[in-house]
Amino acid sequence: MTNKNITIIILIALIMGTLIYAQSIDINLPDNNQGYAPKQPINFSHRLHAGDLQLDCLYCHTGADKSRHAGVPPASVCMNCHNFVTAPWDMVQLEEENAKKENRDLQIPVSDELAKLYAAVGFNTEKMKYDESLTKKPIEWNRVHNIPAYVYFDHRRHVNAEVSCQQCHGAVETMETLSQESDLSMGWCVNCHRDVNSGKLSDLVGKNASTNCAGCHY
Repeated sequence: MTNKNITIIILIALIMGTLIYAQSIDINLPDNNQGYAPKQPINFSHRLHAGDLQLDCLYCHTGADKSRHAGVPPASVCMNCHNFVTAPWDMVQLEEENAKKENRDLQIPVSDELAKLYAAVGFNTEKMKYDESLTKKPIEWNRVHNIPAYVYFDHRRHVNAEVSCQQCHGAVETMETLSQESDLSMGWCVNCHRDVNSGKLSDLVGKNASTNCAGCHY
């Protein structure tokens, strides 16, 4: 065996050892952000909205079936409901009880998190209307799911092929804080496409998922 072959074997052994060690101590490899759950400027609960209230994903992520990107919902979409809903029901009930005890008019309760939304759009909760004199503060959401620039991913292809949001994003409707469920690696994507083509995913039988390199790497 030549010195070159010995060097190659040692390098392979080192790489394999590193991979096994990284997995054993739960360290993500480069570009693997599985489990990533950044703190957001507003504590938005997917469990409440997508789970308890059963809002359709496309109601908020309006671009998912029309473009490559699902899109971050604009604050105006939030305001469709929160023009009227200013606080959780328990806060509303507490205010009703206190107003009755103190023999006074009801005051509009506003939760701390929704106050951030109202500040973003310039909504005056005392007058319950938009106020142009207020300084708006745009919401700077932190992106959770991200893939390298050299990968072409198209949401509309998947949504219109009836791939469920949960297939890639996990059970979002159970998540209080959104996190990255899958590792979004090339192997994970390719294996899913293979499962579709082999009929392993019963809800996607008859669909054709490309396993050609050019399908994702233009």
